[in-house]
This record gives sequence, structure tokens and C-alpha cells, in this order.
Amino acid sequence: MAEILNHADKLWTAITNVKGDTNIAYTIRSSNSVKTEEGFNEIIWVSGHDESDTPPEGITWDKVNAEMTRLQAEYDAQDYARKRKAEYPSIQDLVVALYDTDDKAAIEAKRAEVKAKYPKP
Repeated sequence: MAEILNHADKLWTAITNVKGDTNIAYTIRSSNSVKTEEGFNEIIWVSGHDESDTPPEGITWDKVNAEMTRLQAEYDAQDYARKRKAEYPSIQDLVVALYDTDDKAAIEAKRAEVKAKYPKP
């Protein structure tokens, strides 16, 4: 799954997951992000050329909020992996290590160090 970087992405992913497809359009009426049921109720739902205050069938605040909570927990659980990725040796370092035993040993030591620093939960 792609990383969820902000609330708008999380909201879109939650709504499309609840709906079961990405063929959905909406506009957020206020400048506030949709973090509460009140904000959810301000969404303008677009179907074809029609706009409505009523969400499509099956989309409720409770379902969307639960899905956003699940997505955030999934994202948070991968924090160690994002931190590891940032500190692992680069692809260029790995290519060089293919030809140099000392470089390969250094890379293996670095990877072990990073894994120890950021263990899987």
C-alpha cells in the first residue's frame, strides 16, 4: 500500500475502500479538513452532473472514520520500515559491494546495525 502522507490522502483512501471502487467524486465545502462527523456532513458528493449533501449508499461517517483509523494504524505499524529504508545503504553502494569483499562486509554490518536500531514490532 502506498504511504499515507496526509489527512486528505487518508480520507480519499478510506472513502474509496468503503465504497469499493474509485469511481466517486466529492468536494469539501469548508477549508477545514474532514476529521469529525460535522466535517464529513459538509462534503458535497458528486454523481454525474448532480451534487448532493447525501453520501452515496453505504458511505457513512462511522465506516469512513473506522477505515481512516485502520489505515493510520497500518501506516504507524510500518514506521520501523520507513526508518530502515532511510538509513540502509544506497543502490549504488550495493552495486559497488558486488565487486569488493570489504565493501560487502561493511554493507552487511550497516544493514545489521539499522535492523537492530529499528526492530520489527
